[in-house]
Amino acid sequence: MQNAPVKYRRYIPATDRFLQPAIANFFEESFPKFFGQEIRNNIAEEIMGIFKKLNPSTNRMKPGQIFWNALDKNTRADSPRRKYVPVILTIISEQDIKQLANNTSIKTIRQNAIARICKEALQQGGLLSMRDISLLLLISDSNTSIIRKKYEKEHNEILPHTGNLHDMGSCITHKNQIVYKVIVEKKDPVKVAYETNHSQLAVDRYLKDFHRIYTIYKQSQDIDYIHCVTNISKPVIKQYISLINDYIKEPLEKRQKTSLNTC
Repeated sequence: MQNAPVKYRRYIPATDRFLQPAIANFFEESFPKFFGQEIRNNIAEEIMGIFKKLNPSTNRMKPGQIFWNALDKNTRADSPRRKYVPVILTIISEQDIKQLANNTSIKTIRQNAIARICKEALQQGGLLSMRDISLLLLISDSNTSIIRKKYEKEHNEILPHTGNLHDMGSCITHKNQIVYKVIVEKKDPVKVAYETNHSQLAVDRYLKDFHRIYTIYKQSQDIDYIHCVTNISKPVIKQYISLINDYIKEPLEKRQKTSLNTC
């Protein structure tokens, strides 16, 4: 075997000062019997890829923004193979400061900030949970949920987060809002999916559940029975029944009158 050129032997050890070779050397020294050179290099290259992905350049960041690793919108937080994407979030903006100077309440500004970072994360391919937001703003996750729900109610808008897009946690209000838009407002389900940041599959599922509950409710108004038949959670059933009673009374009243006349 020919000896390596003199310059190669002289200079190649200097590459050990860089991160990827240092990782490969770590595996060579710590696990000499487990990995060959090619596998060590491949592992080091993969680790470098993860590092670069989770630590993007901060050159595009502005004052008031921070970097956060958000859950990939295409994976679930409870998945064993969950993935994350780096996102840049605007915690405080110039507009926030101007509003403070003009005596806008801090509650309103905080609502807008939560809405803003939820939307920013989604635009960059990620989703924030209430826990994420509570950590970023240093407030309790329960208080975060209260603020988010108040914003959604006041603006008639559903914010994107893991609770609604992945059906996680105790978030059920969005189901009722989606069904309301389709059943009561007579909107196209495709448009509703877009307006609420939901997949078409999710919207169709909520509508299917509603019609199942409605069909059974016309026969029996017992929530326990409906829950037993549909296996849908009782809080969701109650929300749908409330919607039925508030906006779809006529079919039920006609059924009841017909039943009385028959007797």
